[in-house]
Amino acid sequence: MDISERPTPRSADGDLLRAVTGHIVPPFQNATSAPRREDVVAAEAQLPKLRVLFVTEDDPLYVIRFFDIFFAEYPREDIEICGITIDRAFHEPMWETLRRMHGLYGPWGFFRQGLRFIDARLRGRSIASLAISKGVPVVQARSVNQPEYIARVRAIAPDVIVSVAAPEVFRPEFLGVPRLGCINIHSGRLPTYRGMMPTFWQMLRGERAVTMTVHRMAEKLDAGDVLATQAFAIRTFDSLDRVIKGTKCEGAKLVIRVLLDLRAGRAQPSPLDMIHADYFSFPKPEHVREFRKRGHRLL
Repeated sequence: MDISERPTPRSADGDLLRAVTGHIVPPFQNATSAPRREDVVAAEAQLPKLRVLFVTEDDPLYVIRFFDIFFAEYPREDIEICGITIDRAFHEPMWETLRRMHGLYGPWGFFRQGLRFIDARLRGRSIASLAISKGVPVVQARSVNQPEYIARVRAIAPDVIVSVAAPEVFRPEFLGVPRLGCINIHSGRLPTYRGMMPTFWQMLRGERAVTMTVHRMAEKLDAGDVLATQAFAIRTFDSLDRVIKGTKCEGAKLVIRVLLDLRAGRAQPSPLDMIHADYFSFPKPEHVREFRKRGHRLL
């Protein structure tokens, strides 16, 4: 039975009805009074678990830190992780990714990151191994937009699909699979910092904080309604390495809160004003030089 067809939970007071706001309240409650907190909490506890599927990229250095926190802290009585799909970084050949990284970090930084990557692999550190250790099924895919993969995800029947640095643009057919839609965690204020490497661009532009944004995914990239934001402070002279690690960890906690809001029907999406929208591509060497002139470091 699909989750949308499951019977509404019952409490000692009888049937519970959803108010217009999405809150769950007992029937016959005075319309002029707000739901009692204890009634809301009790009713939420009886809701079915929220089934969540993740789509992410294979990154043992940064993105994995999101899952370190999420797998350790998500409430298992409220959320069920029904699968995770892990694609190659940037959804491109390895040699192309290596070229990107060399251009960003330069020879010495590229060498240091390479040593980190090799060390992680030798220690068996990967998102896939972490997921398996937590009992999370790994759902293989060559592309999330392939009909075979979409059919498999329909059979899994997630309520929500969460993108965490997913390296592919989700097409409309895939966006429409989950009952409550697809959401994305983006490390930048939207719509100003749409696109790639938003943490880098916020630091380069002198922002005092990175604005982590959880938003609904739409056909247009980074343009869906905002569900929640949270700031992560940038130091006067900081490192991209520290800020990315920090935002991944704090972003996991933010996503947990958003998922609990979606489960309870209390999420309040806020539409974006795209008039002042911008879009950033992957940084070029000249942008890295400006970044360093500002006093920041990559590593």
